[in-house]
Amino acid sequence: MSRSIRVARVTVPALVLALIGGATALSAQKPAPAPRTVVITATDQMKYDVVSIPATHGETLRIRLKAVGTMPKLAMSHNFVLLKTGTNAQAFADKAINARATAFIPPELKAQVIASTSLIADGEETEVTFKVPAAGRYDFLCTFPGHFAVGMKGVLVVK
Repeated sequence: MSRSIRVARVTVPALVLALIGGATALSAQKPAPAPRTVVITATDQMKYDVVSIPATHGETLRIRLKAVGTMPKLAMSHNFVLLKTGTNAQAFADKAINARATAFIPPELKAQVIASTSLIADGEETEVTFKVPAAGRYDFLCTFPGHFAVGMKGVLVVK
């Protein structure tokens, strides 16, 4: 019986030390890295100043969209919509034209969107943060009517 007690006395302090050491190891872990920020400017010429974004699978990416121009919001707004690979960007943009009530993102195609921002106009900014998907090429576009047709688009290239 005394042997069991002695084992228990040795085991409990050892367990406490192990737990304290484990807690210290956990608190010493590095915090998650801050998201990498890519700033994209959208203009009244219906263009993004960044049309290709290189990325690494699993990183956290923040897209900050800035609008520069002089036209009123009703006539000229911009967003950033990142589509899942394999999504037909032209077909998405065509459907978006009639989706004013949902910020030009068709509800029936929402499942094809990885990330999107709100609509902004001159002097405004918006951002979206997301985890970069698997390797591949992902189209992004502005879904405000007519913008995709004149080239307001780009690609996220994931390695």
